[in-house]
Amino acid sequence: MKFARLGAPGAEIPVLVDGDRYFDLRAVTSDVDGAFLAGDVQAQVQAALADGGLPELEDAASMRIGAPIARPSAVICIGQNYAAHARESGAVPPTVPIMFLKTPNTVVGPNDAVTIPRGSEKTDWEVELGIVIGARAAYLDSPEEADAHIAGYVVANDVSERAFQMEVSGGQWSKGKIAAGFNPTGPWLVTPDEVEVGSLRLRSWVNGEPRQDSNTNDMIFDVRAIVHHLSQYVTLEPGDLILTGTPQGVAFGGKFPYLTAGDVVDIEIEGLGHQRQEFVAWEAQK
Repeated sequence: MKFARLGAPGAEIPVLVDGDRYFDLRAVTSDVDGAFLAGDVQAQVQAALADGGLPELEDAASMRIGAPIARPSAVICIGQNYAAHARESGAVPPTVPIMFLKTPNTVVGPNDAVTIPRGSEKTDWEVELGIVIGARAAYLDSPEEADAHIAGYVVANDVSERAFQMEVSGGQWSKGKIAAGFNPTGPWLVTPDEVEVGSLRLRSWVNGEPRQDSNTNDMIFDVRAIVHHLSQYVTLEPGDLILTGTPQGVAFGGKFPYLTAGDVVDIEIEGLGHQRQEFVAWEAQK
């Protein structure tokens, strides 16, 4: 199944996406949030659909696409999780997952404009596979247990400001990751039964020019390993979002320029959808 949220910021309508049809989920849930995802989502939605309880949403195609999940309680990220990206960053591939945090207000719609922070000269793009948690996870005994705690997967752009991340960080990356809107997410939340998560093509473009083109099979730590590892240190709650790292091809690697106002970034993951953001100057938002 594919779930989305359509409408103005703060007033998104939860929907089931079935091809080019959009079914209003408000008879089942008020939002695609942790409470909804913690239930037997597919059975509940399928039953409502079969009973005719999910009307088609009119004008869905013309509505803004919001993030496919309501604001999560936590956004947890894994760094340098693709071998080629670690090399382009001048780092030795990690032997344990590198964890950092983004703030919940970074999560925005997949096509919303992204504001370049005031004074930024090193704003960067990062296509990433996102894991959405569906059941509370703490101290999992094995990576295999992770499957029962995953609600689905999303496309995410882990937008980063590299000077803030590396030069004035004080040794921790989050300063470069937490500007409002720095995590365009979606367009869909796709349930695990529809995703071959170990072999997904990830791509990005800037102003139509190719940047990243890789596959999740280049991950150092796979989805199960990530969820299991994180559960040893943090209690993951339904609706939480985990970003799993980005492949090579970002500006930080030195081959491409950083983003400036007017640039357009496209992000895509096979089976999970496509997103596009225009980057705008902070001064233009005053």
